[in-house]
Amino acid sequence: MTPSSRATATTPPGIGGIDTRIKGEGRGNHASQQWYNDENKSRFREDLMYYHASPIGGITQLEPRISNHGIPLVYFSKKRENVLVYLSNAIEKYCRETGFSYDGKCQKWGPYGFNKDGRLRLEEYYPNALISTYKGVSGYIYSAEAITDSGFAVQIPDAATSSIPVEVSNSEYVPDAYEAILQAEREGLITILRYEDMSERMREWNEKTIKDEYEEATEHPEYRHFLKGNFPSIIKD
Repeated sequence: MTPSSRATATTPPGIGGIDTRIKGEGRGNHASQQWYNDENKSRFREDLMYYHASPIGGITQLEPRISNHGIPLVYFSKKRENVLVYLSNAIEKYCRETGFSYDGKCQKWGPYGFNKDGRLRLEEYYPNALISTYKGVSGYIYSAEAITDSGFAVQIPDAATSSIPVEVSNSEYVPDAYEAILQAEREGLITILRYEDMSERMREWNEKTIKDEYEEATEHPEYRHFLKGNFPSIIKD
């Protein structure tokens, strides 16, 4: 599912160094996001730290890439805990582990939104999703002391983007993304909804959304492979 397709009344759509709610770079990711020219938004910002997650180490400069919004951007969050979810892409990982070959750009699975208090809410939509996606996965969190704001309104809490390269100020190695996520939960920085705690109403919504996502993913066989493998009771041959 796309991040925005998972959005609820209390959950704005999401980010891609930061993308929210289920899949990050496919259908439905443009929810109420717009390009606008605002001198105040385009100013050079250095009032806090900006964070970006990547599985790749040794990066000294973050380069803009075309993501779900169709223009080259570097995505950041002003909260370190909000980028932990991007240390692993469930779709790419599942395809790799099941031997599914795909040469195109893989969709991203970003199953989260935000609570009313602004904290990220990570949600499991199939059993053991957190463990299968993040356990044992390492990566890096890069931080920048200043960015030039792109002026692109992503409509995501604590998010920021730059349309020009950004120098890295610091790099943090994360040996296990799963443990880092659990630590953030223990510290009260994020919340997690486990699959077994999903309400019946949410399960019904989940089933419908998964079916819709599958039908619309005609150009993404890797995403369909992922959905069939993790939702066998919903997606049937």
